[in-house]
Amino acid sequence: MYGRQRLQFYPAPFRPPLRAFAALVFPWLDDKVVICDIVDRGWCIPSGRVEPSESSAEAVRREALEEGGVVLDGLQYIGSYQISERNETRWADCFVANVKELVPIGMAEESKARKLVTLDELPDIYHNWSPLTQLVFEHSFEVLQRTTSEA
Repeated sequence: MYGRQRLQFYPAPFRPPLRAFAALVFPWLDDKVVICDIVDRGWCIPSGRVEPSESSAEAVRREALEEGGVVLDGLQYIGSYQISERNETRWADCFVANVKELVPIGMAEESKARKLVTLDELPDIYHNWSPLTQLVFEHSFEVLQRTTSEA
């Protein structure tokens, strides 16, 4: 649960039946993930709405730059969150990527800072830590490790 919303995660190759309204990315640099201090939310991975003119992948590339000053490399779809509240169901596509470069944060009015943290550090600082959040973080890291070792 996230507030009144019920979240479920469906790993790839699952694709949602509806266009995603939002997208998020787990940007890893070695064994650390980039998280951003988002105004009115706190520490979390880069995420945001998918604009009508862009794909989910384009949205996470944009959000990573705006919120975290992160240039992504090797972006890969890893699944989707189903977000249900009352009679409404929405989808948020999830991606993982390597950090190619760290540059200045593009939207300082949205994001106050960024930091690189390990999985072990996340439970104490992540804005909405839960067993599901932990599993999806672990899944993202495992997918990235698997694809990196195959390359």
